[in-house]
Amino acid sequence: MPDEIRIKHEKLVALITQTLASVGVPAPIRDVEAQVMAEADLFGVPSHGIRMLPILVRGIRDGKVNPNPQIKIVRERPATFLLDGDNGPGRYVSVQAMRRAVERAKQFGVGACVATRVTHWGRAHAYAYRAAQAGCIGICTTNAIPNMLAYGSSQPLLGNNPLAIGVPRGERDPIVLDMAMSQAAVGKVGTYLRAGRSAPTNWGLDANGNPTDDPAAILASGKLLPFGDHKGAGLALMLELLTGALAGGLLSFEVFQHEKTGLDPDSSKLFIALDVQAFVEQERFTQRIDDLLAWLRDAEPGLTIVYPGERGWQTRDQNLRDGVPIHREIVEQLRAGGVMLT
Repeated sequence: MPDEIRIKHEKLVALITQTLASVGVPAPIRDVEAQVMAEADLFGVPSHGIRMLPILVRGIRDGKVNPNPQIKIVRERPATFLLDGDNGPGRYVSVQAMRRAVERAKQFGVGACVATRVTHWGRAHAYAYRAAQAGCIGICTTNAIPNMLAYGSSQPLLGNNPLAIGVPRGERDPIVLDMAMSQAAVGKVGTYLRAGRSAPTNWGLDANGNPTDDPAAILASGKLLPFGDHKGAGLALMLELLTGALAGGLLSFEVFQHEKTGLDPDSSKLFIALDVQAFVEQERFTQRIDDLLAWLRDAEPGLTIVYPGERGWQTRDQNLRDGVPIHREIVEQLRAGGVMLT
């Protein structure tokens, strides 16, 4: 069997939709969930794509994910609100939260939503990206179960709490930064393992606390390292305060105490939208972005600058043409869960 198969993006979305329909997810919810999940594979981030479908299906069957959540605003002021996601499918709830933040931003210049009782949202990129598509700067973050060493600890103390920022560029694809506070996301370590690649030795430690380039050893120990040592740990702590604490909800270690699969029910997320035109004309803003990128690319002979998200757009275009690659191990995992890609 080859290392991967390729499947048309539309078929991938349809397969996810059909699977979610089989466990009682209503059409509007499963449609959004499928689009966002397949988007991760389309953009070349298989760690957050259809690989996560069996976890979601199992969560629905076990009653940990509400397939038809009753989302409600429980506290609000003109530009801000606290949203209860009713532990619905995390991608759908997160799209609704950012959409509402954008609506507030169009009225007041800024919109901010703290969403609590939300399950795993997949990839942070998706929501910053959607805000940017609407002409806003989008910022979002979430707390996550402890999966990262911090402050010299011997066991994970903090989640790697990803942060995404999306910046619109007019008619062109936006600039989107999506980063975990660890040197590499857990899913990326898994991607390296499936590909048979060695990991950089600063990604994590083995069970004995030694640096290792073996992705399997890192995953087995659970000892991911923060980027920039105290800087990554400090940012993870602050993002925890901006999500779990600001929502008055569960903190990372409390989420982990009652759910250890990575489904993250009862986690909290922050969504911020800034309407560019509340500050500057869109055309001027876009020109300033272009000026900066041009300067960076011409700064030194032979220097190659790739702005955040650029490789993702290139991968998207290739995969729309050639089909989305799905690794054979993921194909087998899906087959075992009743999802047939071929």
